[in-house]
Amino acid sequence: MSIRTRPTGVLVPPVEETRYEEELARGLVAADAEAFAAIYRRWGSLVHTMATRSLGDTHEADDVTQQVFIGAWRGRHGFRPDRGPLGAWLVGITRRKIVDALAARTRRLSVADSAARAAARPGPVPAAPDDVLDRVLLVEALSRLPYAQREVLCMAFYEDLTQAQIAARTGVPLGTVKSHARRGLHRLRLAIEQDHMPAADM
Repeated sequence: MSIRTRPTGVLVPPVEETRYEEELARGLVAADAEAFAAIYRRWGSLVHTMATRSLGDTHEADDVTQQVFIGAWRGRHGFRPDRGPLGAWLVGITRRKIVDALAARTRRLSVADSAARAAARPGPVPAAPDDVLDRVLLVEALSRLPYAQREVLCMAFYEDLTQAQIAARTGVPLGTVKSHARRGLHRLRLAIEQDHMPAADM
């Protein structure tokens, strides 16, 4: 199947534009790699812009954009032209992936925040051995982070500062603060997961 390329920035009559989208849709369903590449060129920037505006993080937007097109390729047989055009179908996938990314971010922050608050707030009731171990592991994991990431996470966990407030206090650009927080949480989670892995049988 041959897909005609479209020069960007050229106005195309609506009827011809619709036919071209239908051609791309048929190519997608037929697993035509050339059609899929044309689809990515046509809608990739729209998907990335939507993700960036919703997430406020270009790295996460990159991940979402990749997930959208992987999902579109794997789910291509689920596309139904009678339910709407290809572009609207891709926008629907994008919205779902953005919701998933926001939910995952919320879970990560909630878990780390709960653990950090528990570690910083000693209670009058003696903690169970597992709880004490978790607190020790968290403090140890935080101490192993690079200074910039540790500083951002400690301000967020212990002082309950937003990323914008952290940027204002430290003078670090907001985008850099977000990057430190994201990478620090990722390292923290990996460190804690590794510490909780059962020892191999001797």
